[in-house]
Amino acid sequence: MNGLKTTVLMVTLTLILVAAGGMIGGRSGMTFALLIAFGMNFMAYWFSDKVVLRMYGARQVSEAEAPELFGMVRRLASRAGLPMPKVYVIDQDQPNAFATGRNPEHGAVAVTTGIVRILSAEELEGVLGHELAHIQNRDILVGTVAATIAGAISYLAQMAQWATIFGGRHDNEEDGNPFAAIIMMIVGPIAAMMVQMAISRSREYGADARGAEISGNPLHLAGALRKLHLASQRIPLQANPATSHMFIVNPLSGRGMMRLFSTHPPMEERIARLEAMRR
Repeated sequence: MNGLKTTVLMVTLTLILVAAGGMIGGRSGMTFALLIAFGMNFMAYWFSDKVVLRMYGARQVSEAEAPELFGMVRRLASRAGLPMPKVYVIDQDQPNAFATGRNPEHGAVAVTTGIVRILSAEELEGVLGHELAHIQNRDILVGTVAATIAGAISYLAQMAQWATIFGGRHDNEEDGNPFAAIIMMIVGPIAAMMVQMAISRSREYGADARGAEISGNPLHLAGALRKLHLASQRIPLQANPATSHMFIVNPLSGRGMMRLFSTHPPMEERIARLEAMRR
């Protein structure tokens, strides 16, 4: 069900992109929009993992440097039938973790020093199982593609805005509808962001379920999520909003209307699903 939902959402996101290009620039705008998306996805596929790890100052560790953490990842990766991913540590007090890499052969798991400090061994295994599930399900690739398409839509809207300001349009049958273009400038980026958030939330549920299977006990992950959710509200993390969907819990504290734009499902629902798995 999560896979079908993601497919539908990805198709919807692509249609928004094509529609934005068509409304703003007609047939040539549609072609331009697809070329932008293709170029951005190519760059993200090859380089996004390196950029994110460098952004948070992640340091790769060996088995000699972090024997318990390294051994945990190796044992869980073997249980999941995955190649051993690279292991990174981020010197941050907020307890959090994320996975990256374009495929299982290039996977990487990063944890903060805060998460190692506050979780029990069983809870940390639950978190690592969740991150390995993201790698196994290729969620990093799906999330990256969704983010870049949403970024392309926002880029088109900005281009249309500047073109409208400076009168850069030509009136011919190839051009898009100017009124529709104005609407797309406003609605397009918001709609794209909402679809991107829905994709991210759907993949989180899948990673929770598979991660619980890998670690062996859904209650371990449920307990970890409770602690991480409370700690993330108290301990700040200088996170880029564009990468917040990668973390196991949202590193940005949001209340009220901001929850509608959250990249993560409600924590209560995630915990309830894990507890139901145990029952």
